[in-house]
Amino acid sequence: MHKFIFIILTIILSNVFFIFPINAETNSFPSIQSKGAIIMEKDSGQILFEKNSTSQMYPASLTKIATTIFAIEKGKLEDIVTISSNASSKNVEGTTVFLEQGEKVALHTLIRGLLINSGNDAGVAIAEHLSGSEMQFVKDINTYLKDVIGVHNTNFTNPHGLFNPNHTTTAEDMAKIIQYALKNETFKDVFGAKQFAWEGLSWDTTLITHHKLLKGEIPFEGITGGKNGFVHQSGYTLATTAERERLSLIVITLNSSTDKLAYDDTIELLNFGFDHFETSYIKKEATFSNETDSYILPQKLAFTYPFGSNIQHQVTQEGTLEIVVDNDEILSTHKLEKQKIETNSNNNAIEVNKIPTDNQTSDSETKEQEAKINIKQISIVHLIGTFILVVVGHIYHKTQLPFK
Repeated sequence: MHKFIFIILTIILSNVFFIFPINAETNSFPSIQSKGAIIMEKDSGQILFEKNSTSQMYPASLTKIATTIFAIEKGKLEDIVTISSNASSKNVEGTTVFLEQGEKVALHTLIRGLLINSGNDAGVAIAEHLSGSEMQFVKDINTYLKDVIGVHNTNFTNPHGLFNPNHTTTAEDMAKIIQYALKNETFKDVFGAKQFAWEGLSWDTTLITHHKLLKGEIPFEGITGGKNGFVHQSGYTLATTAERERLSLIVITLNSSTDKLAYDDTIELLNFGFDHFETSYIKKEATFSNETDSYILPQKLAFTYPFGSNIQHQVTQEGTLEIVVDNDEILSTHKLEKQKIETNSNNNAIEVNKIPTDNQTSDSETKEQEAKINIKQISIVHLIGTFILVVVGHIYHKTQLPFK
């Protein structure tokens, strides 16, 4: 009986240490209070989570994200803008940068006043400078959003987001606008700025972003940009970008009942993304083939998938590359260009588990490093388990418990 008890203890302890996988991940989805939300991976464009992401809602000052990228692409940043009476802070509601009629301000300064300090007067000044009037600006930016960025569920009636019942967007559209805008280095710089020295005619100050995650008031690793918004009809709105080694995320929350809930939801969504997904890349001009033809990938490709997935690829007879996860689910499809080549090359070069940098390790090196880490982890666990078994055995023989 003594030996039987000892064997049972051995089995239990072995199971405690070796049944459960190391670094096991939870698969639970976020539970958030915001009426609309989305997580989009910036490089792949894949949606990792959504809640009412195609329902039209009021964006409030998230509107200024679209106005900023429109101004950067359509205007000349060094242009000097003369502030009209209509654009002066005295005639614009809400947050301003205290612009004065007749004041002369560079366009690149106005877009920082617009996005960093959420200046509604700066938005009006930008609209008038680019389009001649706010009314024409509304037509121009809506055309731009549809034809250039490719969003179709957004309708803006002003450049700043003050309430209008017809001024609407969706969480998905806002994520797409930001994804597009982040390709522009000037936008990235402004969107990620924590502060800016403002030297106005009647206001000299340092503008500080209102986004609590971006300025570090709420600590979170990897925040790269953000914009917040609020009007009573829209509730609290928040746009946030964050990046870590394996992932670049865009998170939008719309119509939160409180400022705290907007940030709590955003943090939960960011954690969900970083805890469950990674992005890999296939290099530009990688070659693929099917039974009859060879093809080339025309541009660098990103795709996002859950940790631990088995990723494969296949090429259809029509020359479409299919990224397949876990042998059955098609994760994404991409059109290839037919190529005439003599060699039977399959230069896939899937760069797993990293965002490309100037100093990259090869896939074989990465796998070798991961294998070494796993061996070390297993060795340590075995060592701990063995030690506990020895201690238990010693105690058992020492005490000679009266098992019957």
